[in-house]
Amino acid sequence: MTLSISRELVEKYNRPGPRYTSYPTVPAWNQTFGESQYHEALAELDTRPNDALAIYLHIPFCAKHCHYCGCNMIISREKDAVGQYLGRIERELEMVTSHIGTHRRVVQLHWGGGTPNYLKEREVEQTLDLFRSAFDIAPDAEISLEIDPRIGSPEQVMHLHAAGFNRISLGVQDFDVRTQKAIGRHQSRARTLKVYEGCRDAQFEGVNIDLVYGLPGQTPESFTKTLAEIIDLKPNRVACFSYAHVPWIRPNQDKVDTTIMLTGYDKFQLFQQTVDRFEQADYTWIGLDHFAQAEDELSIALNRRKLHRNFMGYATRPAPHMLAFGMSGIGDVCDRFVQNDAEMSRWATTLDAGQLPVHKGHHLSADDKLRRLAILNLMCNLELPWSLTEATYGAPADQLLSDSLRALPPLIEDGLVEQDREGLKITRRGRYFVRNVAMILDTYLGVGSAKPIFSKTV
Repeated sequence: MTLSISRELVEKYNRPGPRYTSYPTVPAWNQTFGESQYHEALAELDTRPNDALAIYLHIPFCAKHCHYCGCNMIISREKDAVGQYLGRIERELEMVTSHIGTHRRVVQLHWGGGTPNYLKEREVEQTLDLFRSAFDIAPDAEISLEIDPRIGSPEQVMHLHAAGFNRISLGVQDFDVRTQKAIGRHQSRARTLKVYEGCRDAQFEGVNIDLVYGLPGQTPESFTKTLAEIIDLKPNRVACFSYAHVPWIRPNQDKVDTTIMLTGYDKFQLFQQTVDRFEQADYTWIGLDHFAQAEDELSIALNRRKLHRNFMGYATRPAPHMLAFGMSGIGDVCDRFVQNDAEMSRWATTLDAGQLPVHKGHHLSADDKLRRLAILNLMCNLELPWSLTEATYGAPADQLLSDSLRALPPLIEDGLVEQDREGLKITRRGRYFVRNVAMILDTYLGVGSAKPIFSKTV
């Protein structure tokens, strides 16, 4: 049964806020953190040879720029642009492994973009071989990528599985033709289904689908139809992201017709019906905006309070460090966040000069690490036990975070959080506002640009 949540409550908490794939979040990082600081992080990582790694590779190429897109991507007509890019990835990989050595154990490898399936078969194989030669990919590692079904085929996904990928995510966004036209993304339903069935025939361990709500042209009726079609496909996982309209950051979004776009409470109802539909179909609601079949690793991890969150989203194979390669890639190494330059020419020029293309980063303080532990536990496990911090910090969380927790009473009064002697728990109503709860612990909010760079919380 749909939970009754008033328009007033939604509007009260509907303000820009982070998605907390990290803490502190990217706007709080600074450009005084550069290559030398990354060298220090890698040197420290070299002293911890038994620590497992996660790896992210950014493939920025796309065939066409969609109006709604918020990704770091490029449309290139340059001959052999992909080959040149991958050559520089090899150079970046060599620079990193010169600090930490080769054959480090990797438990998660993910290709994002852009459109990773923009690569040709030979390019896919060569790039995977690069990482296999540089690292020890664990036999049970999650090796995943995102694909655009519009340029995919059953033959292509069969090859991706044969090459070594075991989990695949299909960007669908919405099946509705009106919405597709409004976002500049014509995506044949028949083509998408053909590629999806190809993934099933290839026997990927996991086939995921990505949706976006709050897009122009969407209505409760049209999105209900898309949800029903997705549920009929029985994907292992679904991510249903909130559309963030930030044209001052992504100028392509100026093409989005905001006059046909639901906002505020009306947009919130799209997500609420998403939750209802997937739960009725026996999917588990994971964290912020993911849904997983009951037997999926994400659901099991949530039930066991073992769920994790990093720059790649929700994860079940935790690694204390993440190495990122490619333009705009974000890593997490020895309590340092590091981001590569997001501008292709600068990223390439820096590598060509024999330097790591670090654009900015952040070295976490003791307070940062405390708050990261608390915030990510809220975002993953929907609770903050006071005992969570005792082993590491020697005191319960309610003492260590007492100043921030003074902001709790309104959240408790509005039924978003419950508090007792053991700690905090996010309520069923509070799940829709979990970012707002986490935000009271964030000491960096308001730092940076005068214009919001985050999506609104509902």
